[in-house]
Amino acid sequence: MSDNKPVITAYLKTYCGWSEGVRAIMRKHGLDYEEKDIIANPAFRWEMEQQSGQPLSPCVIVDDVMLADVSGDEVEAYMLEKGIVIKTDNEADAPTDSACSDEQHAAMDKASGKINFIE
Repeated sequence: MSDNKPVITAYLKTYCGWSEGVRAIMRKHGLDYEEKDIIANPAFRWEMEQQSGQPLSPCVIVDDVMLADVSGDEVEAYMLEKGIVIKTDNEADAPTDSACSDEQHAAMDKASGKINFIE
C-alpha cells in the first residue's frame, strides 16, 4: 500500500446505485475523498463531462487518473492493481455493482423537475 494518501475526487449522483457503490468502496477502505454531486450542482456535471469526455457517471479521479462511468467494483480493482489499497476481508456496506432502483430514478426525476410518465 502506498505511504501517500491518494487524492480522490468522485463525481456522483445524489441517489444512485452505482454512485452508492463507489461511496461503499471508499468507506470499506477508509479513504478520504471529495464528492461532487452532479445532481445537486449542475456545474459539477459540466466539470465531469469536460474532464472525462463523456456524460455518464460515476466518474472518479484517483491521483489525476480519470476512471469514467465506473462501478465501485471497478474503482476498487483499479486501486488494488495500483497498490493504493490492499485486499481486505471487510465487506462493503452497500452493493458495489448495481444500478439505480426504479424508486431512485423516480426520486431523481422529482428532484430535477422531470415528469415521469412510467406507471
